[in-house]
Amino acid sequence: MLPLDFARHIVTAVVVTHDGARWLPETLEAIRSQTRPVQRIIGVDTGSRDRSGAILAEYINSEMILTLPRTTGYGEAIQAALDHPRSRSQLADTEGAVEWIWLIHDDCTPEPDTLAQLLATADENPRAAVLGPKLRDWFDRRLLLEAGVTIDGAGRRETGLEYAEVDHGQHDGTRQVLAVSSACMLIRRDVWEELGGFDRSLRLFRDDIDFCWRVGGAGHRVLIVTDAVAYHAEAAARRRRHIHATSDHPRRIDRRNALYVLLANLPLGAMLAALLRNSFASSLRVLTYLVAKQPANALDEAAAITSVFFVMPFRLVRARIRRRRGRRRTYSAIRPFMARGVALRQFTEAVANLLSGDPTPLDRPGRHHAVTVAPQADEDDDPLQDDTGLLRRTITNPAVLTITALTVVALIAGRSLLFGDRLAGGALPPVWGSATDLWDMYLAGWHDVGVGSDAVAPPYLAVLAALSTLALGKPWLAVVGILLGCVPLAGFTAYRLARRVVRYRPAQLWMAASYALLPVATGAIAQGRVGTALVHALFPVLGLLVTRVLTLNPRRSRRAAWALGLLLALLMAFVPLVWVLALVTGVLIAIAFGHLGRRLQVSLAISLVTPLVLLLPWTVELFRRPWLWLLEAGINRSDIVNPQLPAEALLLLSPGGPGAPPLWVTGGFVAAALCALLLRRNRMLVAAGWCVALFGILIAIVVSRLPLSLSATTDSTAWPGVALAFASTAMLLSAATASQSFSDLWRLGWHRRLFAATAALLALTTPLSAAGLWMWRGVEGPLTGDAPPALPPFLESVSADGTQPRTLVISPRDDGVVSYTVLRGQPPRLGEPQIPPDPAVDGRLGEVVAAMA
Repeated sequence: MLPLDFARHIVTAVVVTHDGARWLPETLEAIRSQTRPVQRIIGVDTGSRDRSGAILAEYINSEMILTLPRTTGYGEAIQAALDHPRSRSQLADTEGAVEWIWLIHDDCTPEPDTLAQLLATADENPRAAVLGPKLRDWFDRRLLLEAGVTIDGAGRRETGLEYAEVDHGQHDGTRQVLAVSSACMLIRRDVWEELGGFDRSLRLFRDDIDFCWRVGGAGHRVLIVTDAVAYHAEAAARRRRHIHATSDHPRRIDRRNALYVLLANLPLGAMLAALLRNSFASSLRVLTYLVAKQPANALDEAAAITSVFFVMPFRLVRARIRRRRGRRRTYSAIRPFMARGVALRQFTEAVANLLSGDPTPLDRPGRHHAVTVAPQADEDDDPLQDDTGLLRRTITNPAVLTITALTVVALIAGRSLLFGDRLAGGALPPVWGSATDLWDMYLAGWHDVGVGSDAVAPPYLAVLAALSTLALGKPWLAVVGILLGCVPLAGFTAYRLARRVVRYRPAQLWMAASYALLPVATGAIAQGRVGTALVHALFPVLGLLVTRVLTLNPRRSRRAAWALGLLLALLMAFVPLVWVLALVTGVLIAIAFGHLGRRLQVSLAISLVTPLVLLLPWTVELFRRPWLWLLEAGINRSDIVNPQLPAEALLLLSPGGPGAPPLWVTGGFVAAALCALLLRRNRMLVAAGWCVALFGILIAIVVSRLPLSLSATTDSTAWPGVALAFASTAMLLSAATASQSFSDLWRLGWHRRLFAATAALLALTTPLSAAGLWMWRGVEGPLTGDAPPALPPFLESVSADGTQPRTLVISPRDDGVVSYTVLRGQPPRLGEPQIPPDPAVDGRLGEVVAAMA
C-alpha cells in the first residue's frame, strides 16, 4: 500500500459510549494504535452508570469529551460531537483536503491498519462517501459478522452469511454495497452535512442502513473494504447492556425502525406494496408468536406495525419529503443491492434446524444473522439446556405419541366416513350445501321448513357455519372434523386436565387414552351426534377452568369464570343438558368451597348466567318447552336409542345404541376405579370423585328412562351420552389420583405389588381393547359417508322444475297411531330438525291427517 498524505485526509474519530466500560479500554487503545493515526478524537458519554466516563478521561483530553442525557439517541450523540467547536480542523480549508468522520462503537475494536486501508480505498475511489471494514466477532475472532449489509422487502437485515461462518477470505474484495455497519463507519464530512447525518427518528438500530441508502440515492458510493478488519461485540443487540433509547424493547424498536426505513426510502408504488405486504406478514407473525406462547414478541410485532398507522404517518411524510430533496438517483440504482429470497432461505434454514436440532436463532432484533453469543461459564454446564431439536423432542414425547396414536385410530376406524358423496345417517341429517347456506338459515326470520316457521334457529348453526367457513366453505368437512377429531381432541384435553391434578406421567397418559376411547365417543360418532362428540372433547376443559376459578388469585379467577361461561355457551348451543349439569355442579362447589365467600359466588354466577344471555332468544324457547333441555343437535330418532337400557350398561358407562362396544370393554376401567377406593392415599378426593360420577350416572338413568313427546304423533327418548361423559370425567380423575400411590405400593411387599399390577392391567384393558375393536369394526352405525337419497324418487322428479312443492307423507304404525311429515323438494339440512313448526298450523294439519286416516 502506498504511503498516505497525512494532510490530505483529516479524520475525526467519534466514540459514543453507554455503559461500555467492559469494552471501551480496548476500543480506545485500538484507535490510539492505528498505523495511520486520527487527527482528533471526540468522546461522548450518554449517561453511563459505570466507569465509561472515567475511562474516556484516561484516553482523551477532557475538552474533547461530551456528557449527554441517558436518553440520547446514537445519531443525536454524533451530531453533538460534530457540533463541538474543536471538531473542525484548520487544515480542512486546504486545497485538496478531505475531511472524514470515523464513527466507532464503544464495543468495536479495529485492527491497527484499519483506518489506513479505508483511506487508501477512498483514494482509489473518489466517488466513495462511506466505507466500512469487514466485521468479525469480538469473542471468537475467526467468525464473520458482516461484509456489507442490506435489507429485504420485509425489513430484514441481511448479511448474506451463514451462521457461525468462519472467515477464510471467501467474501474478500472491495465492492459497492447498500450499507455498512455504523460500528466502524468512515464518512466524508461534506456528505454527512449534505444529508443531515443520521435520521433523528432512528435512535438505535437501522440508522446505518437508512443513512447509506440516502448516500446511494444522492449519487455517492458505499464500499465494503475487506482488507480492513474490526471486531464487534454487538452488546446492545445481544442485550449485554440496557440501552435506555430502546425502552427495554429492542425487538419492537428494531422492527419499527425497519418499517420506517423501508417506507421512507422506497418509491411511492413500492412503498404502498411494502406496507400491505408487511401488514399481512405482521398479522401472521403475531398469530405465530401467540400460538408459540410468546406474548411479548407478539406484542412487540403488533406495536411495531400499529405505530406505522397511528404514530409515524406524519413523520414518514416529512422523511419522504427530505429524502426527495437530496435524491440524485432513482430507485433503479438502489434495487440491485436489495436482498432477494431472504424469507425462503430463512424458512429453509428453520426447517433444517428443526430436523438437526440446531437451536440457532435466525431472526433477532438489531442483530446480524451470523452472530454467535460469547460462551459463559454458567451456561456451559447448564443441565436444563436442550439442544436435541424441537422435532426430535416432539416425536419422542409420550403425550405427543399418545395423541398421534389416537388420531391414527380415529382415521382408521372412520375410514368409511372419509369417502362418499353424502354424509348422513342416525341423528345427522344430510350434510349438503355450503357455509353460506348455514349462515342464511341462522340469520333468516322465516324458515321454509315443513309448513313453515318463524321460530328462532338453533344457535349451534352459527358455530357450524363458522367452522364450515374455515373448512373452505364445506359443511361436510367441518362435521367430519368434529366427529373424527373429537377422539384426539378429547385425549389432548383429558391429558391437560390430568396434568393439572396428577403428577404421575403414566396416569396422565392412561387417562387421556381411556377418556378419548370411551363408549360415549364411539357411539356419538356412529350415530352422527355432532353435539355429544364436541361436548365429550371439551368436557375436560370445563374441569380445567373450574380448577382455575377455585385456585387462582381473584383477578385471574374472574377471567377463568368468563372463559368458563363462554365455553358453556358453546357446549349448551349443541347440548342444553350441559348447562343443567353445570348448574348442579356449581351448587355443589358453592357448598363445598363456601369459605371462599362472595368471590366464588360472583364467579359461579358469571359462568352460569353468561350462556343464558349469549344464547338469547333461544334460551327462552328452552324454558317454554322444557323437553328441549334433554335433546341435542340433530334428528331425535327413537330407533337409535335403547329405551330399555340395562342398569349394568349405564354403570359401565355405555350409553347404548349403535357404535357402543361390548360392556366388558369398560369393565377393566371401572374395576380399576373401584380399586382406588381401597387406597388410603387421597381417599377423600377419590370418594368425592366417585360421588360426582354416581351423580352423573343417576342423571343418565333418568334421561334414558324419561319419555319425550315431541309432537302429537312422535315420541322419543333422550340419549344419555352427555351425562355419562360427565360421570366418566369424574371417575377417571378419581382413578388417576389414586394411581399416584402405585410407586409406594410397589415398594411395600409382594401382595401390595400384586394389587398394583392387577389394577394397572385392568385399567389398561379399556383403552387397548377399545382401540383394537374400533379399528377392526370401523364406524358401525347408521352414519355413513355414502347415504342414500333422503327424498323418494317421485318427489325428486316432481321438484325437477324448481317449484319444490310440499308433499304430505302419512305413515300408519302398528299401534294405530298415524305419523306424518311434510317434505319439500329438497333434502332436510343441518339445523332444520331443531326449528319447531307453528303450533297452530301444526295442530290444524294434525286434525286434517286424523280425518283422512
